Amino acid sequence: MVRLALIGAGVVVASWVVIVLLAARLPEGTLKELASFLPDCVVTVRRLRGDPRVPRRAKLAVGLAGLWVLSPIDLIPEFLPVIGPLDDVVVVAIALRYAARQVPRDVLFEAWPGRPSVMERLLGDPR
Repeated sequence: MVRLALIGAGVVVASWVVIVLLAARLPEGTLKELASFLPDCVVTVRRLRGDPRVPRRAKLAVGLAGLWVLSPIDLIPEFLPVIGPLDDVVVVAIALRYAARQVPRDVLFEAWPGRPSVMERLLGDPR
């Protein structure tokens, strides 16, 4: 049982390493944006959790999304190529959109390490 857990953890770590390497090495464009989306979301969650301008509910939402990403329990197993991290992406996107309703946009853009155009697409038009 322990051996199986270690293998699973190794697969998850390996898939994260591949995603981070792809994000760093791909040329600019849509493929690079897709590869860097999840690592950028993890950084954003960490930054928002520490920002005093973010309300407690928004911190809770992004914190739970961060836990979901780090959790070994997935709706779609991580070892499936390409589609494995999709459930993580969806959960983080929903949490960030929820936080965007409560947090000023400039705070979200300060926390986002990636290209601003990706965050603009994620958040949609300001209301």
